[in-house]
Amino acid sequence: MTNKILVLGATGNVGTPLVKALLAKGEAVKAASRSGKPVEDAEGVAFDYADPASVTAAFEGVDRLYLMLPAGYVAAKEMLLPVVEAAVARNVKIVFQSVFGVEADDSIPYRQVEIAIEKSGVPYVILRPNWFADNFHTYWKAGLDHGVIAVPAADGKSSFIDVRDIAASAAAALTTDRFDGRAFNLTGPEALGYADAAEILSDVVGKPVVYTPVEDDAFIALLTGAGVPADYAGLLTSIFYPVRQGWTAAPTGDVETLTGRAPRSVATYAADNAAALTA
Repeated sequence: MTNKILVLGATGNVGTPLVKALLAKGEAVKAASRSGKPVEDAEGVAFDYADPASVTAAFEGVDRLYLMLPAGYVAAKEMLLPVVEAAVARNVKIVFQSVFGVEADDSIPYRQVEIAIEKSGVPYVILRPNWFADNFHTYWKAGLDHGVIAVPAADGKSSFIDVRDIAASAAAALTTDRFDGRAFNLTGPEALGYADAAEILSDVVGKPVVYTPVEDDAFIALLTGAGVPADYAGLLTSIFYPVRQGWTAAPTGDVETLTGRAPRSVATYAADNAAALTA
């Protein structure tokens, strides 16, 4: 019998709340990660994108897949397309966590993965989340500790999304066929500049936080100095170009369409993650 949902990146920012949401809906979940550790009460399964044997084992008993590229990697097509092929061969529904804005250019690797899924013949849903609000306590935390958010966003705005809303959207897409064959652009409820976000975070962390715009080269140096691999630092820097162009600002209603409720604001994200922001 195949009625399990395979969640890739199950120990990550989106994967952990997604597993929790699926279990709350009474679903059987296989939580895939490099370690294979159980997540919540879900069955753990060791998964390595580069190991076909681990891919085969992970798909046993599965009829739905949450597909995503783990943080820190840039080779979207090379890593994801073999997993797409494995899913298609078993007629497994694919819910794919893509990237906000990729539909603008079919040459973008993430968009090419989307196209492969769209043409595959299996049921699918594509989710394109905007910038994660949670980046403030992960990627930008070191700067925040010094009261500074230094990114190459200029005065661009983003409709930041809480990862819990990505997870809730994914859980909805995985547990009904109502949204099959569609792509959704996931955003928070409002467009904020980094200076606006800094003001909100100041109130929560209890000290002044300022936004300092930086140039691309300085940002890459900042990231590589903090141990981020050069190719990934380059990728993180390049995706601020759409922010500066104003392409990441407009909120959509897609989270509400999928989940039935409005997405969380950055203020709500910050209040709920005060411990992580001040740790």
